Amino acid sequence: MKLLITGGCGFLGANIAGRALEDGADLAVLDDLSRSGSGSNLDWLRSKGRFKFFRSDIRDREAVEAAVKKTKPDAVFHLAGQVAMTSSINDPIHDFEVNARGSINLLEAVRKHSPSASVIYSSTNKVYGDFEYIRFEEKEKRYTAPDFPNGFSEEMPLNFHSPYGCSKGAADQYMLDYSRIFGIKTVVFRHSSMYGGRQYSSFDQGWIGWFCQKALETKNRLLKEPFTISGDGKQVRDVLHADDAVELYFSSLQHIEKIKGRPFNIGGGMPNSLSLLELFDALEKELGIKLQYVKTPWRISDQKIFVADMTAYSGLTGWRPKVDKFTGLRKTIEWVKENGHY
Repeated sequence: MKLLITGGCGFLGANIAGRALEDGADLAVLDDLSRSGSGSNLDWLRSKGRFKFFRSDIRDREAVEAAVKKTKPDAVFHLAGQVAMTSSINDPIHDFEVNARGSINLLEAVRKHSPSASVIYSSTNKVYGDFEYIRFEEKEKRYTAPDFPNGFSEEMPLNFHSPYGCSKGAADQYMLDYSRIFGIKTVVFRHSSMYGGRQYSSFDQGWIGWFCQKALETKNRLLKEPFTISGDGKQVRDVLHADDAVELYFSSLQHIEKIKGRPFNIGGGMPNSLSLLELFDALEKELGIKLQYVKTPWRISDQKIFVADMTAYSGLTGWRPKVDKFTGLRKTIEWVKENGHY
């Protein structure tokens, strides 16, 4: 199989690319190496096997077209993107150019040079907005949505919020429309939170990894002052470990005829949901520490809860998460220890 991964040196891309090399795929990776940690992930991938590498910006239409024309992939995992809502608010033009324009560049390149390829796109739950019209209940450590006991399905109305939600949502819809209009075999995954090894987290992206860093800094007395959280800490996401995410993407290619042209909400599901406060409890128990933090105002358009109802995708493919949240958390702590000089 000829596989092209855009953003292949990012967190998700590197994990998928690593598996592809293990499986003997004819792999090509496109990445501009702009994100912190991407260079380290590239070195890690090169230690695992040979592949084509295009150091290209997804915004560069000619470079993207050249990569697709040269590789003529059977499948594309489109993971390149601007991934932080806060960054999109600071620079909406850059956010649009990367997420929306970059996705059009890729779709047009595939349409012209590899129209039979499957294109799997990493979208976001932010296409649904802040869910303020949902009935929430506030519990001691988390919010719940009692009318949605299994989480939110793809039937929820789209409601793009923030420049990030708009740019990812635009790309999301273009992916689906290129299936309708041009017959490209596209699939959209509207992800909740993902975490695990190869994720070089920052304060505005990769919250599980970021707070694992803060916990280890606390344990090793490296944290000079309390860290900050946005909101009251009761906001909930379902978390999907990298190992399950890798299986997800390859499962999509096995079932492409059943799922093409459709969006799917993807996460860890209700059993793997966590609030910030619940995550802190788990980290304190695992590391024998007490975390010190300061609450700051809520982030704009933050959802009190998002948990993916994955009934549609699981029903069509049989895929389900296998790594429970506490096992995944322990694995993430170990990776951060090994790669963060703790």
